[in-house]
Parts: sequence; structure tokens; C-alpha cells
Amino acid sequence: MKKITKAVFPVAGMGSRFLPATKASPKEMMPIVDKPLIQYAVEEAVEAGITDMVFVTGRNKRAIPDHFDKAYELEAELAMRGKTELLRLVQEVIPKNINCIYIRQHMALGLGHAVLCAKPVIQDEPFAVILADDLIDGQPSIVKQMVGVFEKQQCSVLGVMDVPRAQTRQYGIVSSTNLEPDVEKVTGIVEKPQPEEAPSTLAVVGRYILTPRIFHHLEQVQPGTGGEIQLTDGIASLMSEERLLAYRFKGIRYDCGDKLGYLKAIVAFGLKHPEFREDFASYLKSLN
Repeated sequence: MKKITKAVFPVAGMGSRFLPATKASPKEMMPIVDKPLIQYAVEEAVEAGITDMVFVTGRNKRAIPDHFDKAYELEAELAMRGKTELLRLVQEVIPKNINCIYIRQHMALGLGHAVLCAKPVIQDEPFAVILADDLIDGQPSIVKQMVGVFEKQQCSVLGVMDVPRAQTRQYGIVSSTNLEPDVEKVTGIVEKPQPEEAPSTLAVVGRYILTPRIFHHLEQVQPGTGGEIQLTDGIASLMSEERLLAYRFKGIRYDCGDKLGYLKAIVAFGLKHPEFREDFASYLKSLN
């Protein structure tokens, strides 16, 4: 039985919806309370037993490798000042047994192309794809839940949730039949259908477990609007030769690529933060 040990993080996007905040800093480095989005995504993968983190980056993304690198000057300064707790937090940004690998996506040719860029590292292994701006709060982590489904079924798995029909134009939407509780056999997938044309309201939201055969199909996909290679098209093609499942994950998803979703995530995680959750809750009540 094959294990999932690698995760791909497509982080080359411009983050245009958050300009000017993302003019010089990646959207994946935007903080939710005291940790950037990309750290939450990596922690989710670590909890699932993944050890190789493959970041597909672009221009102006140096902050991401810097965040996961050793900060000699900062650590020395904190140690000299006796700030042991802050030093521990900095040193534990990523566990020592984790490998970080960076691949440059030289042109923004879509999510499918970003995943295809990881092929030399992934080779013939199954792997996870995690979109950092989809912050999903679940116990255990969503990727760990999906790895459990993969280990049992040994096929590609999509993380899905029901969305209002009016929002289907924002997602890849699947049609499916029930296989077991929370697991569906996918019979079709379409990218961003109009509400009246959507086959269901079951949307794919930023979490994938894929077999390496996806690379063959992404190489055959014809670019669509803007010359982009859509991951959804590659997955639809993959279905012609492999079984594909959809997993209704247990957790709360925050769309942090959207300003309102980002603010909701900050409030939700702030209300859980051990340092100030009670004071923050009192403050929010005072606003009513």
C-alpha cells in the first residue's frame, strides 16, 4: 500500500484581491492572528504524516522560503535577551524532519500547470495538493482525514463541501453517487458552472489527494481561457481510467482568498487563541 509523503503547495499566484497588501508580500504570508496562512497549511500536512513539502513559487515569493528557513540573527537576538518562549516558537515553525523543496513556476498558467511543475519531485508517488488560502479548521486535520480515505481506497480523493447553488460558478462542481458515509464516487466534474447548469452543489475546496497518473492527463489538457491549464480538466480526464472519490470533510472552511472570508477566519481563530480569547470575546460583545 502506497503512503502519502509529499504535498504540493501552489503559491505562485498574485493575490490580486488583496492589493495593495500583496504588492510586495505573498498572500500566503498574510497572518491569521499570529501565524501566516502557509504555516497553517504546512501544519495540516505534517499532522497527516507528510514529510516533503513542495512549494511551487513565483516572483516576489522569497518571504515563503525565508519563513521556513533558519533565522540565525533573530534566534541569536532572542537567545541573548532571554526570550526563550519566542525563540521556541521561531524554531518550531517547521519540524526538523520536514524537507522543504521549492520549484519556480515561471509563467502563471493556472493551477493545473502549477501541479504539473511538481512532477520532477513527485515522480511516481501519490501526493496531496493543498491551497493555503483555503483555511480549513478540523480535528484531525482535513488532509489527515483524506489520507485515511486514500489508504483504504487507494485512489484519488477530492475534498468537497456543499455550497449555495448561487455560488457554483466559483468552484469545481462534482456529480456523484454515495459509496459510504461522507464518501462519494465521482461520476463527473465541471469547472465553475452557472447555477442553472451545475450538476450538484458539491464543490471541490482546496484539498486533493492525487495519483501520479494526473501528470499524464495534465500534459494532454488543452489550455483554456487566458492560456491556463485547469486542474479540474486534468481530473476529469483522469476519471476515464481511474476511480475518483469525493470526501465530505469534517471541519469549517474559511475562504481566505476573499476579504470577508479572511476576516471571519481571524475572528474564529482569535476566539480560540489561548492568550486572549476571553478578552477578545468580551471586546466583540461590546461592539453590539
